[in-house]
Amino acid sequence: MKEIIHIKVRGYHIDLYGHVNNTRYLEFLEEARWTIKEKYFDFMHEHAKGLGIVVVSNHIDYHHAATLGDALEIRTCISRIGNKSAVFRHEIYLADTDILVVDAEVTFVIMDFNTGRAIPLSEEWRTRLELLLE
Repeated sequence: MKEIIHIKVRGYHIDLYGHVNNTRYLEFLEEARWTIKEKYFDFMHEHAKGLGIVVVSNHIDYHHAATLGDALEIRTCISRIGNKSAVFRHEIYLADTDILVVDAEVTFVIMDFNTGRAIPLSEEWRTRLELLLE
């Protein structure tokens, strides 16, 4: 299932070339993941237990420039679940169109902050992640 959030491109997202700066897309993707963390993972409870979702790899492809005032639609799902990691699949479209702006894969682990190590995905984590599996 895909979760969808919307972002409007503001002046502070724009670089001197007049389009969204490439680093801002990472922030947009982070916003989508925070929405998912809050909705599916009781993030604050997990954090209090010393666990958190930590990004270990970003792969992003840019397809179309977004400019000031554009409405963006970020579609996010889980594309893969492994033993210790999983992958968020993000697609950013110009809202209400089929124009793909960015697609990205973000690999993450569940980190035990007490040990500083990734932990195997428990059945509880897998069950939550599978809700977003596409």
